[in-house]
Amino acid sequence: MNVFFEESGGLKVGTVLNQHGDTFQVELLSGRRAKVKSKDVLIEFNNPSAADLIQQADAVSKEIDLDFLWEISPLDKFFFLDLANEYFGGTPDPVQKSALVLCMHSSPIYFRRKGRGQYQRAPEEQLKMAIIALERRRQQSLIQQRYENELKAGRLPSAFDGKVLSLLTRADKNSIEYKVLEAAALSLGKSAAQLMLDVGGIQSARELHEAQFLSEYFPHGTGFPALNVSPLPEDLSEAMGVQAFSVDDMSTTEIDDAFSVQRLSGNHARIGIHIAAPALGIENGDAVDMIARARLSTVYMPGRKITMLPDNFVGTFTLKEGGLRPAVSLYLIIDTSTQDIVISETVVERVYILSNLRHNVLDEIITEQTLQDGTHDYPHKYEIEVLWPFVKSLYEQRQRARIGYGLRREVPHNLDYSFHIYGEHVNITPRRRSSPLNLIVAELAILANSHWGAFLHAYGVPGIYRAQRAFGPHRTRMQTTPAPHEGLGVVQYAWSTSPLRRYVDLVNQWQILACVQHGITAKLAAPFKPKDAELYAIVRNFDETYVAYADHQRCMEHFWCLRWLKQECRDRVTATVVKDDTVRLEEVPLLLHVPGLGVHARGVRVLIEVITIDELRVEALCRLIKVLDVQSITCSDETHKNIDVSLDTNSGTAVEAAAR
Repeated sequence: MNVFFEESGGLKVGTVLNQHGDTFQVELLSGRRAKVKSKDVLIEFNNPSAADLIQQADAVSKEIDLDFLWEISPLDKFFFLDLANEYFGGTPDPVQKSALVLCMHSSPIYFRRKGRGQYQRAPEEQLKMAIIALERRRQQSLIQQRYENELKAGRLPSAFDGKVLSLLTRADKNSIEYKVLEAAALSLGKSAAQLMLDVGGIQSARELHEAQFLSEYFPHGTGFPALNVSPLPEDLSEAMGVQAFSVDDMSTTEIDDAFSVQRLSGNHARIGIHIAAPALGIENGDAVDMIARARLSTVYMPGRKITMLPDNFVGTFTLKEGGLRPAVSLYLIIDTSTQDIVISETVVERVYILSNLRHNVLDEIITEQTLQDGTHDYPHKYEIEVLWPFVKSLYEQRQRARIGYGLRREVPHNLDYSFHIYGEHVNITPRRRSSPLNLIVAELAILANSHWGAFLHAYGVPGIYRAQRAFGPHRTRMQTTPAPHEGLGVVQYAWSTSPLRRYVDLVNQWQILACVQHGITAKLAAPFKPKDAELYAIVRNFDETYVAYADHQRCMEHFWCLRWLKQECRDRVTATVVKDDTVRLEEVPLLLHVPGLGVHARGVRVLIEVITIDELRVEALCRLIKVLDVQSITCSDETHKNIDVSLDTNSGTAVEAAAR
């Protein structure tokens, strides 16, 4: 005897081996043996065989007219044999009974299970809706298959227009396009991004890298709402006799700092460090502050930047040449014979910016040799000749402090690189970082940040400090109380010189303004009080975001270096060993891993072959060709670990040596 039965919601057939009471021991077609209760048995039969029955029943079930079957079925719950008698007429055979059960069991939109062998037909309205939905899914399946075939053939379906980047960054995984892309990529053995690049859905891997970054950090776009700049305070005084100048790269528009020098009697001079003052036009908690607090920093990448502040605010507060600009100024009266600081003062005022000097114009003219010889004419020659020995003295003081902390002297990185992007073409040009103008900007910024950190502490006003320990865990951290920055060789260090570009600098400027304007009551007047939870949140969010922005900038610089290798057909390049299997190329700022490089000292020059470049994964496969000569080692591993220069990434110049 054979039985047709239900097991775990499925229909099965098998041959009865024996029976004990109401339990059958059944051998299934697969050879597995199972115990089946008599209540689960729907049909008992002797002929045909179990295997033949299921084959024949499956064929008959496909011929059953479901619409007619639904029409003749009772409205209430019914047993399948009753409907089988009605549909087939007379007494149906085992094959017909089984076919009917198979048909209803596989058609839940027509019939709903109500127990073992029992069903109830679906209400008419629900059935109509289900049929429409089923047809819609069938049509979608046909469309999906057509799109998938197009992608496999190397064509981009028109339905993908304007959707590709969102599919690759923040896709709706229920959409047809996403399902098609995933299926086609899996079938071809490619990533979805590579497939889109191959069929022209994205024009360049660069487009995808930037879109991925923007989707995470700027999901609502990079534009700004229309916001007006508040009028500046009417009592803002004018700095009499001051004609300041800035030093930046040609492309810099957010000019945060400028400098001035005034002759005084005897061996004295008055040096001014003038910092743009957007804190005068932005209040803690206003609409612009909320934008700046969300962005936290200007984002730099080769060929593009995303500013922290709206263009009209940048335009109002940037230290552009040819007019009076609001500034927070640190004045230092120095003895030019000893380079000692005699007295200092912080003032909020309007400063006349006479010149915006540019590195690419003056770095080759203003050198250590020309400063020593007093030769050549150039803008602000007197001021630069006064500043040069002063900043060299500041530099030496910091080196002595570093040695006191157990560190060696800084060894400046001599080369920086500028990226110039033209469509999908890149020019990468080196520039000397250790020029006198660079040192002037860097040392005066460090001095101002250190001085204003002490200034805030003296008034009991919290600020955002960057502290660093030379040794031990947690070397670099941001905090709201002063502590030494041993890597820089200063007692405290509070970022304050880039308020147009960094949110912590803007926060510190608000606190500095409170000290200047309110004196001994500054602690009460400052926007942020000691142990302010909001200030702690800003520190935490800024640190995380600033690192993410820097990582993206490094990724894109890496990308453009790889693009340069392809563009210039450079399959063989020279490099120097950095550590283990990592090398640094000599012509562009690119680190590469060379498997099997072997053990070599730092600074050893090698010739490597670039075998393949993957712009989507931003990596290259390389191999060692041969070892060249050994370069002199200019910096110990310990020194490298403790020197960390924060770049003005808009201009590519080292404006502040700030440890990450």
